[in-house]
Amino acid sequence: MSYRNFSPKIWAKQINRELERAMVFAEDCNRQCEGDVKQMGDTIKVLGVGKPTITKQKGGSIILKDPEAVEDTSVDMVINHVAYFNYLVDDIDRRQSVGGLMDALSAESSEGTANAMDEDIAALAGSRDAPKLFKSTEAITVDNILKTIDKGVQVLMEHDVKPETKIIITIPPWFRTIFRQAYVHLDTDNSAMLKNGRIGQYDNVIVKMSNNCHRNSDNGHDIMLRTQRAVAFANPLTHVEPYRPEKRFADAVKGYVLYGTKIVRPKELIVLNVKEGT
Repeated sequence: MSYRNFSPKIWAKQINRELERAMVFAEDCNRQCEGDVKQMGDTIKVLGVGKPTITKQKGGSIILKDPEAVEDTSVDMVINHVAYFNYLVDDIDRRQSVGGLMDALSAESSEGTANAMDEDIAALAGSRDAPKLFKSTEAITVDNILKTIDKGVQVLMEHDVKPETKIIITIPPWFRTIFRQAYVHLDTDNSAMLKNGRIGQYDNVIVKMSNNCHRNSDNGHDIMLRTQRAVAFANPLTHVEPYRPEKRFADAVKGYVLYGTKIVRPKELIVLNVKEGT
């Protein structure tokens, strides 16, 4: 076969590596999962533990009771999403020997797949499980944009998110423009500027930008403000293989990724349902 030198395992590893670099939303998800996935619909566990009971007393000797069995707060997540590609390559062996094209195809496959996965994570902001900051879509202007972010952070703090906890907000381009007009002292770290959409920091909130922010029905966006524990994401299986299409005198490459995502700590997520003000 003309694609005898093609290595699916190496390609799968390369795609996985590029996926991590390309995804904005996935970087700040809970990835602590366990379980084997062999096909669509399999379930894995998102790991979590409850809080031990803290007992207080005033004076006297401490008399311990039997040790408490701390509740297991792990939740199940179904791997029910798939993104795939399938394209022709006229001669894989020749293209690999010349160089360039196969690397470009791998990069494009990774970028498109990463974008598909990021869209599904971002779409959780519009789900029934995602708590919204406003009852209806709020118009954002230079005058109220910082107050809106601060109000969202306040809600998280009221839900026992600690002040030192890393909080991330992922915003669409129009929100960034208004944000920069309102907050000219945006704290930016040039070494991290190009990594996964990061554009800077506001107080203790990491600010990122993505075109995948969920659009709501009021011509606005549902913007996620969250901790890294709020949303779970898993991409347990990436498969790539070359083949010879029966009706074509050409080689082809096909592949897919299986993945799942879920809101697992809704109290550590608040959605800013907003639109651009006039």
